[in-house]
Amino acid sequence: MTQIVFQSLLKRLGICFLVFFVISCKSNKVLTGGAANENLSAKTIIKTHYQNEIDFKTLRGKMKIEYSNGEDNQGVSVSLRMEKNKAIWISAPFGMVKAYITPNRVSFYNKLENEYFDGDFSYLSNLLGTELDFQKVQNLLLGQALLDLTEEKYDLEVADRNYQLKPRKAAELFKILFQIEPKNFKIATQQLSQPLKKRLLEIDYQNYQKISQYVLPNSIFITAIDKDIKNTIAIEYRNIEFNNPMNFPYKIPKGYKEIVLTKNDI
Repeated sequence: MTQIVFQSLLKRLGICFLVFFVISCKSNKVLTGGAANENLSAKTIIKTHYQNEIDFKTLRGKMKIEYSNGEDNQGVSVSLRMEKNKAIWISAPFGMVKAYITPNRVSFYNKLENEYFDGDFSYLSNLLGTELDFQKVQNLLLGQALLDLTEEKYDLEVADRNYQLKPRKAAELFKILFQIEPKNFKIATQQLSQPLKKRLLEIDYQNYQKISQYVLPNSIFITAIDKDIKNTIAIEYRNIEFNNPMNFPYKIPKGYKEIVLTKNDI
């Protein structure tokens, strides 16, 4: 993918749908502390991580998103709605930008540019250098591992007060690292890289908050590097509510230009 296309798409991701996450409102409790138990096994830590995945039907609130490519900085507050395992919906003020993601579809439109994208996850997978699907996007938002940790065996050590997991059998072209914080057994850091292609995706969860019985990320910082291009997205949640009835109003306006990506762009 050319640098221009990569930069343009990541910018749209930052504003439209990679767009998410968490800051606590005044009534929420920020969770801190917790000491790593060096006697636990990697298998136990992974099992507890999945046992602590939150179970809800719907989520609604606000998100503050800040995007930077090293030269330009942009910030926007958006509305977020989610039906677990079914839909993620995002809307900027006055509906100027809307995004709608389902297990089979990624779609967004931008009224400022009179353009839209409507397709599957394949181009986003190439963009970030790892296979991407609805479950991975949802996991990213909820502080869960992007990859299925039960499919590999991991070496364990304590680093930065977190449990650090690295695959016992290192992939030849792909490097993976996970850190799980010891209080809630949620992801603290997850890193996917392709050293030969000079690609890196790193997602840092700086702390977590508790809303009712649900534990969510409190702030998330995403770094995506492709050769000499570095993009960052900072996300915060606000006014999160769970399990209220909701709909997902979304319709691409007529007359908009479709964003079409070809294999030559990759």
